[in-house]
Parts: sequence; structure tokens; C-alpha cells
Amino acid sequence: MCGIAGIAGPLKKDQLNASVAAMTRAITHRGPDDEGVWIGDNFAFGMRRLSIIDLAGGHQPMWDERTGAGIVYNGEVYNYKSIRARLEQSGAVFRTTSDTEVVLKSLAAKGSAAVHDWNGMFAVACWNDREKKLLLIRDRIGVKPLYYYWDGSILMFASEIKALLASDRLPRRLNRQAIWDYLTYHYVPGPETIWQNVWKLPPGHMLEWSPGVEPQLSRYWKTDVFSGDEPVDIHQKTKEFEDLFLDAVELRLLASDVPVGVMLSGGLDSSAIAAAAVELGHREFHTFSVAFSEGREYSEFSYARQVAKHLGVEHHEVVVDRPGFLESLPEAVRGTDEPLADLTIVPLLAVSRLAREHVKVALSGEGSDEILAGYHLEEFYRKTETIRRIQSLSPSLLKTASKALGLFSPKYSDTLNRVANTPLSAWNIAHRNHITRSWDQIEKSMLWPNFSGRDSDMILEEMYRQTKSHNPLDQILTTHQQSWLVEDLLMKADKMSMATSLELRVPFLDFRLVEWANRQPIGVKIGRLDRRYVTKRVLRRFARKRLPRQIINRPKRGFPIPVCEWLEDKDFSLWANEYVSGSDARLGNIFRKDMLARPLVQAGMGDVNAGYKTWVLIVLETWLRVYDVDLETNDLLASDVALIRAARG
Repeated sequence: MCGIAGIAGPLKKDQLNASVAAMTRAITHRGPDDEGVWIGDNFAFGMRRLSIIDLAGGHQPMWDERTGAGIVYNGEVYNYKSIRARLEQSGAVFRTTSDTEVVLKSLAAKGSAAVHDWNGMFAVACWNDREKKLLLIRDRIGVKPLYYYWDGSILMFASEIKALLASDRLPRRLNRQAIWDYLTYHYVPGPETIWQNVWKLPPGHMLEWSPGVEPQLSRYWKTDVFSGDEPVDIHQKTKEFEDLFLDAVELRLLASDVPVGVMLSGGLDSSAIAAAAVELGHREFHTFSVAFSEGREYSEFSYARQVAKHLGVEHHEVVVDRPGFLESLPEAVRGTDEPLADLTIVPLLAVSRLAREHVKVALSGEGSDEILAGYHLEEFYRKTETIRRIQSLSPSLLKTASKALGLFSPKYSDTLNRVANTPLSAWNIAHRNHITRSWDQIEKSMLWPNFSGRDSDMILEEMYRQTKSHNPLDQILTTHQQSWLVEDLLMKADKMSMATSLELRVPFLDFRLVEWANRQPIGVKIGRLDRRYVTKRVLRRFARKRLPRQIINRPKRGFPIPVCEWLEDKDFSLWANEYVSGSDARLGNIFRKDMLARPLVQAGMGDVNAGYKTWVLIVLETWLRVYDVDLETNDLLASDVALIRAARG
């Protein structure tokens, strides 16, 4: 596991050296064990290494003298030993036992097609000095991040945006559309970023570039959910899942020369991983949990303790209270690189720091819900179907129904009108009402009246319409895998763990398991029990003989955070109001101050959605402060600042 960085373009060697050295220093936290820099003609590579496989070897950048190609590489290829064996049969000679050399030799043997052999999480940069060509590759699912900057002359790449900023070659110009989209999604949807001309390399993609040529982006892997509703032999399907899941866990346990632990929330996903590890013979490992101090309803310690005791493993806990949360928020926001209003970033940072005291590697349960239909997707599924039926009614019938409803419930009449008249799909309407708790287009226009850009809702709408299946559940899962999973769950998992020099591995996102799940009938994922739907059906069956019944049957909670309770507290509400709209607040240079205060008032009266909207603003304000964004002189926002000041008189 490493942090990587590089720069290529018409620059002198001393300029390249200065930039790549600064870029590498900015991501020291990703690799405190080793560093390396290589300066060539018109390009430079840098890396920071967290030593996990072949602790003595594996230094980067690593070069292949035969082909003149060199790489820097962040991640793990878990099946590297089998790939190495095949390469050795073809005559390849290895100097180390690291997976880095396997990646290098496989690229030398097969070119970019080698990526199809790799099972893992990775961000790779390969420079072929003879051909003067740069190749960037990101893993299939998007577990490891990779960013790049292109201005028409210079191309830079890095594991984190802060490394690009450290180069001093990146104009700090904000992307207004990204801010607009963030208000809707609580993250910046890829491939754009918060900065102009900085891009996320999408999952399952590679980028090729040579001097004098525009970067060429291509997709090497894609999977769509296409379930079907044919009858299911659930016993056979459970066995198939069990074999794949156990192998995915074992690969992630064995591909390490250092101790490995498990992030254990006490929920089904992480508990299943811990149970699988024990079954595979790895009985002496550590588990780690985090909870809030606010009360029992915000703590899942009891479940995690129950699982740890049942499995006989050593368990550790950390508690986050409100003062500690607010104190750690700037550090967590700095770590995410971009605004990410997922408040679990703070507890994830805390539990990662705890885990790093004992291990260098931990397994975590991200991805299970997105491939096996977790969360409350059965309710989401029903909502989508209901909205579809409404949208299929004739306009005259809808008009009559709306008038009739208006006599008894103006609220429901208005909802019916919006559902009937919106261009958005039923899925997108259900998503907005069920998941995001975000600013809608009207609210955003009132908050930021001077902005005009694309409708943020169309980002998910386009994903939805491109899905091959017409089944709502397939469309939901496909879109979640391409959006929320990548831009929120995996992004925070990588950034918060690597901020503490901890590598996080995600067995549920082994690409073989993802491909298998995506082509399974609906009955493999969702079943019926006592007039209710049961999600993640095969996983629950896997857990039956391995975990306590209370763990298997308890509902999914996510990580509970007392957002509205805090905002209902008078002192905290006063602090939040001053923070986002006071004299020192930077948001007032973008948005209308009177609109900034509105969700705070609503949240103080117990409005949960308003509470989340407030946190979106708090995180954005924190990001602007942490990265010291100068809105007064920023080219993109200067006109807005002038307009708002003129409106204030």
C-alpha cells in the first residue's frame, strides 16, 4: 500500500524534482515506511510506501530493464503468487517477493491487457521510457483513488488531490458545478472534482498519454446488474456464494506479511467477515469498533462484543463524544480532499487510528449492501414500483386525483403533481425522497440564485437510463454501485484509513463476487418471510451456522449519529449558525446568508432532513477553511461575490 504521484511535461529536471518531492511529502501519511523518487526526461515519479508484502523488498519506483518500463503502484493484487508462477513458467526472473514486481512484469509481458489477470485494489502508473508513454490504471470497483490534472501541456497524477495542490502547478480554481452537485449528493460526483481540470480516473478505466497528444481514456471492465426473476435453488446459490466469499476473505488475509484485523460493527457484514476469518483458521486476530457516547441508541458495542465473544477474538473499542467529533472534523475533512458530508468520516478516522495501534491491515464490510440488496432496499423497491404506476396513469386521471386529494391533503396533492410532472424516472424520485435528504433544485436556486448549470439530478438519471435491465431492483443496484459506493463509501474508507497509515481491504468487492452477485436472480438477494422482505438473503443463510441469531436478524442501522439532537441543543445551534453564516464564514461569499440559516431553524424543531442539510453546509464551510480557499479572488466565484454584495446594498 502506498501513496503515488507523478508529473510529465516539458519541464526541466530541477522543476520536476521540486514538484514531485512536494507532491510526495503531501501524502507521507499513506506510506511512512519508505519513499522513492525517479526523475527522467520530461517526467518524474514519486511514492510513499506502507510495507505490507515483502517488507525488505518492494521499493518503488520499480523498473524493468528489459522493456524500459517503470511503475509506482498503490494497492494489493491478492492473486499475485499465481500470476508470478505463470510468468516464471514463461521465463520471467524475479528479484523480490513483492506484488509490485509481479504487476511490473505482467505489464511488461502483456501490456495493459495484464489488468484482466489482477484480482485486487490498485492504482497504477507505468511509464515506458522507450515509447515515452504514460499509462494510468484504476481497479475495477474503485477501491483505490487516482486523480489526474491536465492543462493541455502538463499531466500530473496522485493518490490524493492534496498532492496535486502541493505541486504548485495547479491553479486553485473552484468548479462551481461540483459545489452545486455536492448540495444534492453530499459528495462531488465523479469524474469531476471540486477543482477545475482535476479529474478522478473512473473505476475500471485506464488512461494513456504521450507528449503532444491528448490523454486517451478507455474502459476495460464493466458489470451491469441483470438479475431476472426465475426460480432459485437457494441451497445451491448459498453454496456458490459461500465458496466465493470464503476465498475472497482468505486472499485478503494471506496477501500480507503483517498482522491483519477486522473492523467489527456488530452488523451482519463485518460479523460475517470475522466469522469467515475464524473458519479459515485465522483465530488470533483483533477486531475494532467505534460508537458515540450520547446513549445506548447510538452505540452498537453490545452487538460487536457479542460477536467477538462468540468467535473468541480480541476486541478493542473507541468512543467518540460531541467535543471530540467537532475537534476531529477539520482533520477528517482535510483527509477527504473534497467536501464529503458523510458524518461517519469522524468515527471512521477514530477507529482507524485505534486499529493502527495494533495492525497495519484491516478487513471491512463495504459493498455488501450494494451487491446483495441491503439497506432498506425492499422498501425503496416498493416505492419505485408505486411511483411507476402513478406515472403510467393518464394525465386527465392524474389531474382529477390531484384535485380530489387537494380537498383533504394539499401536501399529498402537491406530491402527486410533482411525481406526475417531473421528467425524472421513478427510481430517481424514490432515491431523492428516501436516501439523500438533500437540497432540491428549488432550494438550491434560492440558496445560490446566481448559479446556472446542469440539473444535478440528471447525473443519476443518466446512469439509471443506461442500465441494461428494466427491473427496478437491478437499476437501483447498478446505479448505487456506480455512484454512492464509489464516491462516498469507498472514498471515505480509503482516505480515513490511510490518514492513519492503515490499509483497509474489502472482501465483498472481490470482482468475482461482484460479477456473480450481479447476474443472480432477485430471489438470491431478497426473499419473503412472514409478510416482509428479507434482504441479503444468501449472506444471512451463510451466517446462520456461524453467528448468533440476534446478529443475523437485526435490522441494518448504518452508523447512527445524533445529528438532530445536537442541532436541537440551543448552544450547539448557536455555534452552528455562527459557523456557517457569521462574520468569519466563507459560505456567505457564495450563498445567500438568510438561506443559510433556514435549515438550522427547521433542524432545531426536529426536522431530520433539515439537520442533514445543515451538516452539508457545515462540512463545506469546514472544507473552505481547511483548504484556505480564497473566494474573494477565485476566478469562478468573483462575479457571484460582487452580485451578492450588490444585492446586500
